[in-house]
Amino acid sequence: MHAPSLPEDLESPARLWARAVTFALVEGACEDGTGEHALDEHGLWCHSTGACGWWRLTVLDDGRAVFVGQDPDGSRTHIDGEQIDFLAGGPEWLPWEQLRDDARGNLFGFVYWWDDGSWHRIAYPERLGDDGLDGAAPWVGSEEEFRSLAAVLAHAEDTMTPEQEKALHGALTGFRERAEERTVDEAAVATLLAALLPGGVPLERLGAALDLAVRAGLTRAT
Repeated sequence: MHAPSLPEDLESPARLWARAVTFALVEGACEDGTGEHALDEHGLWCHSTGACGWWRLTVLDDGRAVFVGQDPDGSRTHIDGEQIDFLAGGPEWLPWEQLRDDARGNLFGFVYWWDDGSWHRIAYPERLGDDGLDGAAPWVGSEEEFRSLAAVLAHAEDTMTPEQEKALHGALTGFRERAEERTVDEAAVATLLAALLPGGVPLERLGAALDLAVRAGLTRAT
């Protein structure tokens, strides 16, 4: 990934949405408490990527999308002590109320929007060294990073044999493909959870995972 990142570092919104929702589903299946990934009316959030980093992906009904966030260590976006304006010249269709609230909280390290088949961002000042996209969300351009992070969320490095972890990686890509096509069904969710929890899948976690897939629109055939 480039530093600072370029719009072409991000894959399509459909793929990113599939990955992001998979993170939330994996975390919900493998954690007993409230996780860092959450779906609400503003999109899919990761409230902490470590050291207070965060990101949010919003996919709109017309196919447009917005991806924002910050990496405290990598988002070096102050010039002469002033935060650059990530929203300057942004298109009118952006979810301005939420974005302005983010900006007031000085939460931005990057703001990208998808329109007309490609990602866009403001033109960065030459002195801006990095926007932190790679630190906060390296999975936006890498299937390997997606699988690795999902395996961490599943605690695979602590509880699985190498063979089980390899099988999980395959199941993650298989589920992501179904999610991207919006053809997820109960069997697809059950297959992924069986790879996540080889010791057995509690029915309540299967139900919660399927509910998340439905709310995220992964079950709507294209």
